[in-house]
Amino acid sequence: MSKKKALIITDGSKPIRAIALFIKEALDEYKVKICPAKRFMGTDLLAADIFFIGSKRQKPKSFLYLEEMLSHINLASRNCSVFSISEKGFNYLCNILKDSEADLKEPLLIPEDKIEKAALKKWFNKLK
Repeated sequence: MSKKKALIITDGSKPIRAIALFIKEALDEYKVKICPAKRFMGTDLLAADIFFIGSKRQKPKSFLYLEEMLSHINLASRNCSVFSISEKGFNYLCNILKDSEADLKEPLLIPEDKIEKAALKKWFNKLK
């Protein structure tokens, strides 16, 4: 039996990558792909059972394709979450998912100086 697939799309920034690596570690029952948005392909998202999107800032240029795709695709059967270290980035990520109808679970807004395994584990346990 093949493992379920998870996709983590990031802006490539160091704090967002740190959170993505924790998510990957916590998703031991999934085959996880971490993908910077500039290398994102729509087929990666379509193949994922669950996905996460993380960005440090609002509207990074690398997210243009992702943002466009999410405005034209129905992901109503997919669970997802978003994570950011800034309120503007957080609000942006929540908003780009609205048209897709993806099932947004427990979004995470965490200050950069609070990124630690215990806080991330507490957040991740709420997703289950």
